Amino acid sequence: MLGKGWMRRQRLMGYVFIAPNFIGVTLFFFLPALFALGLSFTDWIFTSRKAVFVGLENYARLFRDEVFYESLKNTLIFMASVPVSVALALLVALVLNRSTYLKSTLRAVFFLPYITNGVAVAFVWMLLFHAKDGPINQFLRSIGIANPPGWFSSTDTPMYAFDIIWIWFLLGYNMIIYLAALQEVPAELLEAAKIDGASAWQTVRRIIVPLVSPTSFFLLVTGFIVTIRAFGIVEAVTHGGPGISSHILSLFVYKTAFRYYEMGYASAISVIVFLFVIAITALQWYGQRKWVNY
Repeated sequence: MLGKGWMRRQRLMGYVFIAPNFIGVTLFFFLPALFALGLSFTDWIFTSRKAVFVGLENYARLFRDEVFYESLKNTLIFMASVPVSVALALLVALVLNRSTYLKSTLRAVFFLPYITNGVAVAFVWMLLFHAKDGPINQFLRSIGIANPPGWFSSTDTPMYAFDIIWIWFLLGYNMIIYLAALQEVPAELLEAAKIDGASAWQTVRRIIVPLVSPTSFFLLVTGFIVTIRAFGIVEAVTHGGPGISSHILSLFVYKTAFRYYEMGYASAISVIVFLFVIAITALQWYGQRKWVNY
């Protein structure tokens, strides 16, 4: 029978292993989050040494701010790219999971955008979406569309262009995760479906999709969180413009804090963004009980 001393040493060793992560999360997440929450109740300009307590004034100002509502709308449009990318990734994974010619090469090609420098990718897409000379609009004109979208040069379409970029960007990562999930689908179930005369579509719909639904749930949750936090690609291409037509919540926080130095107001925005992330995640967690099969 093991002694208490051995159990104590094992417990201590466990604490030693988790300590680096615990310290890192505490120093770089929990403490800054608490500090930001406190700042959200103050009027503090970054260059000033004095923070004036203003209570809920920053939050009241936020809900009167038209830029906030425009940023929220643009963020929701941006988030629409996540389920599209997940669905396309499953389709690509199903194809590449078969004995496809150059399967390994195609997997690498699809995954490559995810590990490519984001700013470099942004500038390449900016050239592709150029309203006058970009290859995308030239192609649209060649098939008979006389007035193709202005994309980043118009106030109506920049977020839809970002949706296309983000779908392409997330596709490789989502595909790799789906490929791993497809390896766990029992071969005997697929064989039984084939013997019973099920079509390829029925097999995918009735067997594969339910079995990989936990993976789909994981990709949706993480995809939405990553998308809400993303701002580098928007800042690199449009800086939130034209006007505020591509302003998203993360960019709103960044500009308020580090361009206008209104740290109290930026902290209030970040608190609302955090609550927004929690709400989206909670809705998904509630909804997954109806479609995720464990």
